[in-house]
Amino acid sequence: MHLTELRIRDFRNLGSQDLEIPPEGLALIGDNAQGKSNFLEAVYYLETFRSFRGASDERLVALREEMFRVVGRVATTDQDVRTVAVAYERRGKRKKVTVNGSELGRLGDALGSLAAVLFSPGDVALVSGGPAERRRFLDVVLSLNVPGYLKALQHFRHVLSQRNTALKDESPPDLVRVWDEGLVRWGTFVLLERRAWAEECCGAFRALYEAVAGDTQSASLRYAPGVPLEGRVSEQDVAAAYRQAIESSWERDVRSRSTIVGPHRDDLEVTLEGSGSGGPLDARGFGSGGQWRTAALALRLVEARTIRDRRGRSPLVLVDDVFAELDEGRSERALELLEREETGQVILTAPKASDVRFRGDVLPRWHIAAGRITA
Repeated sequence: MHLTELRIRDFRNLGSQDLEIPPEGLALIGDNAQGKSNFLEAVYYLETFRSFRGASDERLVALREEMFRVVGRVATTDQDVRTVAVAYERRGKRKKVTVNGSELGRLGDALGSLAAVLFSPGDVALVSGGPAERRRFLDVVLSLNVPGYLKALQHFRHVLSQRNTALKDESPPDLVRVWDEGLVRWGTFVLLERRAWAEECCGAFRALYEAVAGDTQSASLRYAPGVPLEGRVSEQDVAAAYRQAIESSWERDVRSRSTIVGPHRDDLEVTLEGSGSGGPLDARGFGSGGQWRTAALALRLVEARTIRDRRGRSPLVLVDDVFAELDEGRSERALELLEREETGQVILTAPKASDVRFRGDVLPRWHIAAGRITA
């Protein structure tokens, strides 16, 4: 699968441009603040329909314009071609997504159209930030790759919001507890899928971290659920544990006027081991900048493998000048590792042509200045 064409209208500073993307990908060269990251943001927007930098849709509309539109044509290996288009209107705050010209009732039906994974300097927050960052990472990966996950997550969030509102309003207990079974039903699905992914990927994460960090350092990945599961395995056992946890936390819920236990309290713990860490130590509290970036890179590589394993496609790789943040040794090992991984089309950015070290001999050099892209 690869992106063959990208049409952009008033997305950030990129103006109006129609671009034919080479099958192998491209390296976009330009000084800072010219729009390199905006270009990757436009591409990845077709995967998730939101900014990877956390910007609201309104902020993505160019200054003095009323709407933006991004259209991508995606070709699969069997020559099937899909056109995905998304537009956002500032005045009505309306987002419209179409696939092959047909508007979809739910955005979730078109998520993951590019099978893309994005590496950016901001990924360091996956390790250095709080649990919410890692839950968001898990939710994106699973929503794009596990059927039914997004639906379950949305239902869980709705039920949780209703229950918390009832608690804040100091509603009678029966009006609060009416939401408990909804939490258990949808939350159990979320818990099971998050745990299954973490257990499946922990070995790959360790190996990828060691490959970048070197033989003397290691790291582990562990799912820390917001419900005491204590070895519970089956869906029925997990549901029973969650139900018991809700019952046990009722007094605390009333005092805090919020729901204490559940997958909204989950974490994905990264622990450092080996020389230089004095481990095992929590990466967030005790890791260095290099260790954070290495662990974040390993997480993204595991995400790429998830796309390949779950969807049977080599992922489109988007790289936003990320290896410049690593020291020379880690950077070289990361590049060698990524070269060995089974990835597809590559689109990367760099401030100078000499900085293109990944597939540098085959990627066409494009340039960007003030948002205008030239091949």
